[in-house]
Amino acid sequence: MRAVGYEHPDAVTLIAEVQQEYVKRYGGTDKTPLDPGQFNPPDGLFVVGYLRAVPVVCGGWRAHDSDNPQFLDGDAEIKRMYVAPRARGRGLARALLAELERTAASAGRRRMVLETGRAQPEAIALYLSSGYTDVPKFGVYREEEGSICYGKLLLAHGSSTGFSLRVDAPTV
Repeated sequence: MRAVGYEHPDAVTLIAEVQQEYVKRYGGTDKTPLDPGQFNPPDGLFVVGYLRAVPVVCGGWRAHDSDNPQFLDGDAEIKRMYVAPRARGRGLARALLAELERTAASAGRRRMVLETGRAQPEAIALYLSSGYTDVPKFGVYREEEGSICYGKLLLAHGSSTGFSLRVDAPTV
């Protein structure tokens, strides 16, 4: 796994794949406004994971604070977490989630939050089994019945989460 810019070609490819997954499951792409710069350290990070030099997993986090009433100081929001179908069942989503938590905590973030939907039972199972619990709904889909928001307090200073992954410096 390595940190890359949100507009890195491998990230763009996987983000397009996850958007098509949303089309299949929900009938349209995710409309959450995103600025690629939100994923630049120290206020964010975007990670792509590779199997045999092929990009197969991605996800990122962006910082939020209480200046937005839907968030608390120290929040980090997960976005675009995705594992390509060809790489599923290998524990990559869990490893990526742990890496996102670790890097957000290392950047001083205190809580990870995310929004998902009921049409993603695999994601729901991953988050619940990783210690996430319901939080008040936020974001573009907060009024949608099928939307679910989760949060998890992060370990201070990026304490070990049980996974050890190398994340290279961001590349463009």
